[in-house]
Amino acid sequence: MITYQQEFLAKLKDEIIPLLKEDWGEIEHNKDLRKFAPAWSLYEELELLNILSIFTVRDDEELIGYFVVMTMPSLHCEGINQAMCDLVYLRKKYRKGLIGYKLFKFAEECVRQDGADVLHVTTTEINPIDGLMLKLGYNKIETKFEKVL
Repeated sequence: MITYQQEFLAKLKDEIIPLLKEDWGEIEHNKDLRKFAPAWSLYEELELLNILSIFTVRDDEELIGYFVVMTMPSLHCEGINQAMCDLVYLRKKYRKGLIGYKLFKFAEECVRQDGADVLHVTTTEINPIDGLMLKLGYNKIETKFEKVL
């Protein structure tokens, strides 16, 4: 049975590492520069400050995906709270059908209830999900570039 829920890093940390490694392996553009090394203490601090939220999807007890969000006031527009997706991942064998779509909808509803006015999601050129984003009603608002110095 597929379930969607909010979970907390203290309970989830050991279990999420294999999925984080899969995610990093699929989308990291520059593996020589950015090694797999999550800043756990920063994630823990952000969660304590109620900035970080982790939404998960499970197949029975097995963790199969996550949607990690940071919500904070906009620095550019006073009075607007914005949620920014830090990570989103779903194991490959679950990517057909509506599981990913439902994970997005669940996370959107949770951050809306928590007071977010907008949700920003960054996708990668390596593994784009533009079709899903458009189906969910998102608008493409930026193009992001990177240069290694």
